[in-house]
Amino acid sequence: TPKMLTRKIKLWDINAHITCRLCNGYLIDATTVTECLHTFCRSCLVKYLEENNTCPTCRIVIHQSHPLQYIGHDRTMQDIVYKLVPGLQEAEMKKQREFYHKLGMEVPGDIKGETCSTKQHLDSHRNGKCKPDESSNKETSEEKQEEDNDYHRSDEQVSICLECNSSKLRGLKRKWIRCSAQATVLHLKKFIAKKLNLSSFNELDILCNEEILGKDHTLKFVVVTRWRFKKAPLLLHYRPKMDLL
Repeated sequence: TPKMLTRKIKLWDINAHITCRLCNGYLIDATTVTECLHTFCRSCLVKYLEENNTCPTCRIVIHQSHPLQYIGHDRTMQDIVYKLVPGLQEAEMKKQREFYHKLGMEVPGDIKGETCSTKQHLDSHRNGKCKPDESSNKETSEEKQEEDNDYHRSDEQVSICLECNSSKLRGLKRKWIRCSAQATVLHLKKFIAKKLNLSSFNELDILCNEEILGKDHTLKFVVVTRWRFKKAPLLLHYRPKMDLL
């Protein structure tokens, strides 16, 4: 029977798999080391790698000189953690809002958008302004309109300036772009290769502050680690790939 096949698992039984070894808290902005696949909070791992080049768990050398290029955002793991731990995502969103307000900065689109939509939905039901059927129809129409008009799905956005620093490649006609903070350097390589009619995106290197970026880095990660105290837009350079010995 279904009851016999169902087994409840307590949260503390899986805590070891969804917590950060560095801070012992639940994973926030889960980031995985590509060499050994161990996962940590992004802020914890970045701070740790400022003075170390090995994995905090297994001590394997990530990279001798540029370990930050060999870690990547693990969105799947973060989604799992948020679904397993009640109230964690809401609490983290609240902390982020308070942080941005304290600095006098605008709240990123993903936090602001999710908060507003949730608040409006709760307020409408509390005030009895819409019936379940009407609410469902309204949400369906809004979702359809969003599919037609909002190509960024309310993700946090990053403004970028793509400059060419090589005479072997031409510059882009439109070097200013705005895209999701979850987009990766690989996405930018494919975008540039298509615009320049290159045979392969693997022919390109993308740099920030004269440092080659790893293809799995998200743009949000680049902003936090390479552009933290600088104003938008994020300035990136591209050039033909150089084979380093």
